[in-house]
Amino acid sequence: MKLTLDTEARTMTLDDSGSSRTIDLYSKEAFEELSRQWVRVGWNEKYLYSFTWLGRPIIQLPEDMLRMQEVIFRLKPDVIVETGVAHGGSLVLYASLCKLIGKGRVVGVDIEIRPHNRKAIEEHPLFEYITLIEGSSTATEVLEQVGAHVSPGQSVLVILDSNHTYAHVLAELEAYSKWVTPGSYIVATDGVMLDLEDVPRGGAGWADDNPARAARDFAAKHPEFVIEQPEWLFNESALDKNITHWPDAWLKRVR
Repeated sequence: MKLTLDTEARTMTLDDSGSSRTIDLYSKEAFEELSRQWVRVGWNEKYLYSFTWLGRPIIQLPEDMLRMQEVIFRLKPDVIVETGVAHGGSLVLYASLCKLIGKGRVVGVDIEIRPHNRKAIEEHPLFEYITLIEGSSTATEVLEQVGAHVSPGQSVLVILDSNHTYAHVLAELEAYSKWVTPGSYIVATDGVMLDLEDVPRGGAGWADDNPARAARDFAAKHPEFVIEQPEWLFNESALDKNITHWPDAWLKRVR
């Protein structure tokens, strides 16, 4: 794909496989194409590695953080489970929302919680809302520990943000989906990998080996889940697609 912008003529020309067409630069279609390229360049420049939440690094695209906030505020889950801890920024984000809402707690799972990150998380003012579990997210003993924090009748939201290979995400979906309550979600993050194979910081094979493919295959086998972008709670624009690292990520439990 070749994009040509003419800011004087206010047009965008798209050349793809020998075909060419010109669209209005100030249009929904142009915005979506520019956003796709912005996400790809941003990934390459490690844009998402430049934010913190209440003092802890949070490696997420800002819109994904805001959309998650909208979902948590609407659902008000009793338990939020996240696989993949890293610096703990996401856990602190979810904990801050639990405190604000007056409900819920967070369970974070990681195969390795580095000592300096554990120390910073445990010393954070919101740690009382957080439980850390160290070990492989799909190991039997780890799943037992996670299950111990979910009581019958509680509403549960699950976010998968650990190892992003197809096989691992599919295994996590199978293991953690049992806790997701009707109306809530299990979120297979970072499916944007499918569109990054040709980016300098991308990876060979990502077009097939990615969380989005795992989510689609999981949904095909589990009719109780559908891939559905959560409704935007406010929208006075003509736009309807997230600018996201999480395409096909939101698996909603419908029954």
